[in-house]
Amino acid sequence: MFKKIFKYFTTDDILKGLSIAILLSSFIYFSYINLENKIINTIFGLLGLYLLIGEKNKVWFWSGFFIALLWFWWILLSFRFYDMAWAIPIGTFMVLLVYGFIFWFFAFLSSKLSKTTNIPISIFHAFFIFGFSYIHPFEFDWFKPELVFVDSFIGITKWQFAIVLSAIVLSKISNKLIFLCLVIFAYSGSIVNQKNDEIEKIKLVTTDISVDDKWQEAHQDTMFKIFFAQIDKAIAQKKKIVVFPESVFPLFLNLEPKLLSMLQQKAKKIDMVVGALYWDKHIPRNSTYVFSNNKIMVINKAVLVPFGEANPLPDWLGKYINKIFFKEGVIDYVASDKIINYKLDGKNIRNAICYEATSEKLYRDGPKHMIAISNNGWFLPSTEPTLQKLLLKYYSKKYGTTIYHSINMSPSYIVRNGEVSYVK
Repeated sequence: MFKKIFKYFTTDDILKGLSIAILLSSFIYFSYINLENKIINTIFGLLGLYLLIGEKNKVWFWSGFFIALLWFWWILLSFRFYDMAWAIPIGTFMVLLVYGFIFWFFAFLSSKLSKTTNIPISIFHAFFIFGFSYIHPFEFDWFKPELVFVDSFIGITKWQFAIVLSAIVLSKISNKLIFLCLVIFAYSGSIVNQKNDEIEKIKLVTTDISVDDKWQEAHQDTMFKIFFAQIDKAIAQKKKIVVFPESVFPLFLNLEPKLLSMLQQKAKKIDMVVGALYWDKHIPRNSTYVFSNNKIMVINKAVLVPFGEANPLPDWLGKYINKIFFKEGVIDYVASDKIINYKLDGKNIRNAICYEATSEKLYRDGPKHMIAISNNGWFLPSTEPTLQKLLLKYYSKKYGTTIYHSINMSPSYIVRNGEVSYVK
């Protein structure tokens, strides 16, 4: 048994897997350093897929392992704030193993099917790569292979990705690279965004408050004064809507009548979208408060962060894990059973709180406008805000959604037709 395991630890296989992972992850790091070159991203994406398709099972395992490392190494950084920094390397390693095993299983299944049917293994490899974006370990759906082309000359829709994979398979089977020219039919085209006066009506507030400071009561008065000053500034700028990040008011706002009254007074002059908590009959919720037309609308988060806000494990196991890792156990947030829109300035707005904005569930009916609010302080310093931005570009391109994103500890921006505009 050990001999079989040790066969996976050959330098050649590990280096091949690492090289493929680097090629299929480089677009994240180019974006992180603001070097988004469509030519480089196109070449690296195609080369990474070309090298992966047709490779042996061991290389697929290491490719999945290192892709998970380069895409998601930051995934457990929030544990620092729960005095559980010791669990970060252990949990991260488990995530890498999960993705490595999934890749290996696809490769193993492909080899078995190929031997049984005499169909080239490249076809099965391409089929599984195509379907990977529908597989969500622990309900976490941030790995989408076609995302590597979000800043390239190749489109990100499924039919365009199918053309790319077909071109690679044909070139592999025939040993003729000329078939790679077929990827030209997956060209994404170019979109020129016209000036949009509607964008000028919205003020997206960026805050810079660490997680430690955010939840300390001693800092709240100072923070709240800054927030109200931002509202006054938006009013002076003649904005129609002002948007604040997720849980910018780190308390159960519905239990704070004085603060609610102050916000309602400001809402007479400007519509407001504010992140805060909501206490719902002994159930804590992560919510958006919308102040408009002398009314308050509370919209609860519908898609919760796996392990961060809710435990995706079965109830009995989730409660057991919570009791082990948290001294007195914890109460998970509870998700809303509905995805909600609200109206501002005559437009239907899709509500999205942080992780929700990167979930395909919120886009399937093609919303035209989305206001997203996030707190990226949990994962900084890391590439998490970069991958988040790339996913929003992906969904904006795919569904034609204009996304207004207000963020804590990262610059706020607007995504329109897959293009990002940062706001001051």
